[in-house]
Amino acid sequence: MHDDGDRPDLTRTASCACDRLSAVCSGEPRKVSLCHCQACQKRTGSTYGIAAFFRQDDVRTLGESRIYTRPSESGFPVAFHFCPECGSTVFWYPQRLPELIAVAVGAFADPSFPKPVQAVHAEHRHTWVPDIP
Repeated sequence: MHDDGDRPDLTRTASCACDRLSAVCSGEPRKVSLCHCQACQKRTGSTYGIAAFFRQDDVRTLGESRIYTRPSESGFPVAFHFCPECGSTVFWYPQRLPELIAVAVGAFADPSFPKPVQAVHAEHRHTWVPDIP
């Protein structure tokens, strides 16, 4: 998953609930991360968020988005792009990792998508959510 030569011909598309905003991703993600921070819990309406990080050059975004920028838990701004019609967050740009774009794993609607390799902000993990070993 992290090797630059892994499956460069692979293309996956993430999209919002109404399909008006999408991100076409080439190759494998650099990493897949599960985040337990309270901001991700509020953004997703769930107990955590899961992001696939790709090089920006490997992602083409299509459609109109609205942007909500907030500081991350580490203090760096993150610009979240969501569909103005259905409200789904599809991708975001973490300033701390300026060469990468994060794409919401659930937006791929692909049950075979690579699983998270790390979990961050475990201090906010709900006690009934299993930890990633």
